Amino acid sequence: MKATYIDYSDTGSFSQTLLAYLANEEKLQPFFGHRPNLAGFGAQIEERREFPHRSLLADELQRQYGNLLEDSPRVAEQIDLLRQEHTFTVTTGHQLNIFTGPLYFIFKIVTAIRLARDLKEAYPSYNFVPVYWMATEDHDFAEINHTRVFGKKILWDTPARSATGRMSTGDIADAVKQYCNTFGISTNAERLKNIVEKAYLQDLPLAEATRIMVNELFKEDGLVIIDADCRPLKETFTSYITQDILEEKSSKVIAETSKRLEALGYQTQVHAREINFFYLTDDFRERIVRLPDGRFEILHQQRYFTVAEMEAEITNYPERFSPNVVMRPLYEEIILPNLAYIGGGAEIVYWLQLKANFDQYKVPFPVLVPRNSAMITDDNIAGKIFRLDLTFKSVFRSVDILKNEYVRRHTKHRLNLRDEWMEFNAIFAKIKLRAHKIDPSLGPSTEAVKARLKKAINNLEKKLLKADKHNHDDALVQIERIKDSLFPQGGLQERTENFASLYLKHGDELISDLKRYFNPLDFRFTILY
Repeated sequence: MKATYIDYSDTGSFSQTLLAYLANEEKLQPFFGHRPNLAGFGAQIEERREFPHRSLLADELQRQYGNLLEDSPRVAEQIDLLRQEHTFTVTTGHQLNIFTGPLYFIFKIVTAIRLARDLKEAYPSYNFVPVYWMATEDHDFAEINHTRVFGKKILWDTPARSATGRMSTGDIADAVKQYCNTFGISTNAERLKNIVEKAYLQDLPLAEATRIMVNELFKEDGLVIIDADCRPLKETFTSYITQDILEEKSSKVIAETSKRLEALGYQTQVHAREINFFYLTDDFRERIVRLPDGRFEILHQQRYFTVAEMEAEITNYPERFSPNVVMRPLYEEIILPNLAYIGGGAEIVYWLQLKANFDQYKVPFPVLVPRNSAMITDDNIAGKIFRLDLTFKSVFRSVDILKNEYVRRHTKHRLNLRDEWMEFNAIFAKIKLRAHKIDPSLGPSTEAVKARLKKAINNLEKKLLKADKHNHDDALVQIERIKDSLFPQGGLQERTENFASLYLKHGDELISDLKRYFNPLDFRFTILY
């Protein structure tokens, strides 16, 4: 593939808060730590030297991988490196979308892999391990139970239950069949089919199925996949669980930060609750709330705890306490020797709400790195773009704007009435002067007539443009098809389409090219063709 890059601000697809972060706006600086550059990572390394859970982390990862490590020597090597004090992680996380879900799932992981490689080149005396944090405790099944290939929606139609990572894939075979039936017949199709069937047709929990599929795609890159829904790792987090539930420490600080951000004109993404943990079993994941009488209730389950009982429950069964979106980041930084979190635009925004909470718990705040964002097309579409006198930058504009601009560039007629309006304007100046001499109060009436005429001329210009469009039907149809191809459902390709359609065309070269052309610390939108 070939690559070109444009500024994120030129896409019109990213929030002003994210763009402000990338621009390092001064008023936003109190809400993040070190900058996402090599100097910032140097400082972050110094802050993260002390990490007490290396052996526990490596042992748990080896247990989670089990026999998978026999065929994944690079991953096994990376896990062993985590035992060494000069090894750090760079982490991305995502829900357990079936078959990896939208393209940006892959983009997140490739960004982590490439960032780890770039940091190793910059700081060769240290080791950097890319980590994919599986959001196994999330219970929003409707967000992950489908994907789209060639515009077709593939749905795993089954009732939701508890945390998605614990759900069995025993009834996913029909979705697997539908997914694989879109592949056609080719070497790449056969390889992808084998990966999918190996992952999803063994009646495993969804967490294990996801691990197998992602590992098959990225094991040569040494990607380490972690499931934090386990007792050994939760035990290291017990004191933080206790403080959030019993003292409600997190909600006050995060709420104050959110108010400060909003007062400065920035958007916020998440809302901290008084208690930011769910109670988790194999059957349910429900919120914990404090009642007026001081007891704690597990919503919808008729289960209650006194303060002493809740404290004992946390101590004895930490695995039953599942962090929500504002405490999961803190948990991540407790159990990993982590330098950076790589997330999408909305994720970066909500991490900005969390720094004060990290500070009060005295936990180092990671470098925030927006994941690489990209559009992937081919020479056929690229050729049409250039022949239509468009650019990769201009195609981010709306289809109506592109059509209007094309017609104005290629018309044989003069479609604007600017000269005529200037003549009318001069005439109205005379009319207004005459009216003022007769009666000064007639000025507003004259202006009203002028405004109506201006509106009529603007409408006439639109009609002229619309009429002339018929002379360029073929080109305008091509513009529509280009937009439909690059922006399925009117949005960025990466947010809807699964990677399968591209993998079938490019095979393993797809991921190789992403690693080659993504530059995690450059912060520009990548276009591959």
